[in-house]
Amino acid sequence: MFKFFKKKPEASVAAPVPAQPAPDDKPAAAPEVVRQAWLGRLKAGLSRTSSGIATLFTGTRIDDVLYEELEAALLMADAGVAATAYLLDALKIQVRQQKLSEASQVKAALRSLLLDLLKPLEKPLLLGREQPLVIMIAGVNGAGKTTTIGKLAKHFQAHGQKVLLAAGDTFRAAAREQLTIWGERNDVAVIAQESGDPAAVAFDAVQAGRARGVDVVMVDTAGRLPTQLHLMDELKKIKRVIAKGMESAPHEILLVIDGNTGQNALAQVQAFDDALTLTGLVVTKLDGTAKGGVLAAIVKNRPVPVYFIGVGEAIDDLQPFVAAEFVDALLG
Repeated sequence: MFKFFKKKPEASVAAPVPAQPAPDDKPAAAPEVVRQAWLGRLKAGLSRTSSGIATLFTGTRIDDVLYEELEAALLMADAGVAATAYLLDALKIQVRQQKLSEASQVKAALRSLLLDLLKPLEKPLLLGREQPLVIMIAGVNGAGKTTTIGKLAKHFQAHGQKVLLAAGDTFRAAAREQLTIWGERNDVAVIAQESGDPAAVAFDAVQAGRARGVDVVMVDTAGRLPTQLHLMDELKKIKRVIAKGMESAPHEILLVIDGNTGQNALAQVQAFDDALTLTGLVVTKLDGTAKGGVLAAIVKNRPVPVYFIGVGEAIDDLQPFVAAEFVDALLG
């Protein structure tokens, strides 16, 4: 989900022009077909969570046993203690006030409560409000950060944006190579150095972005654990140096988190938000996980918007977060 910031007419972002396929290219699937296929993968990916909850509402009596089993299922899905207590208390009140007697009614009430809880995380990424829009991307090793950058570059291009990438992970040669491959695949320039200060790479990329008139500059950073304080300090330095290259930047600071890590993901959000003041999250690898409830824990503890969620490695497997779709997949 993208929205374009409204500027004066002379500075408005031009509408994207569809690329013409080569003669031997297969025709691109219609957006709605792609979306429906992705929703099927999301539902399959969250099936371990949804099956644990959906089975509770099959011919079940509305009693304390149901609430206890629902509490266990939500905690197992890593919804967290605060969100689980909130949902159960609110659900009991609705059941009592509305005199709900059927399991299907209680499930519908739970869906409504979950949707109300997660809806604040649904927020579009505004494009075109700065020239260039500088996005700094952080995350621990293995979260899918570099792959996510490649997918985002493709999404931005589909919306008519000219993109530049900065290979700020100067510690890991494979990361630079991986980002360069994504750049070549998407026909996107990559600013990189063999070694050296990642903040300098970020600064050079911002300057290059301004000189070349690009729309979006994405800065990759080295994966790190939030407990590695010296590396977290380096992230703060990168942020400061980016601001020297462009006073208002970075305009977005995104954290990529692995949806399989449950409460560890929440700890990462808290630590990186304390260090950088995050503007958004990208939740990856929501395929085959039993931890889909972690978004409920995030909204109750550190409600950073979720811009995108991913369920696989393909380019279309990263899609904007829509609370209603996620809740439907979560509950089955």
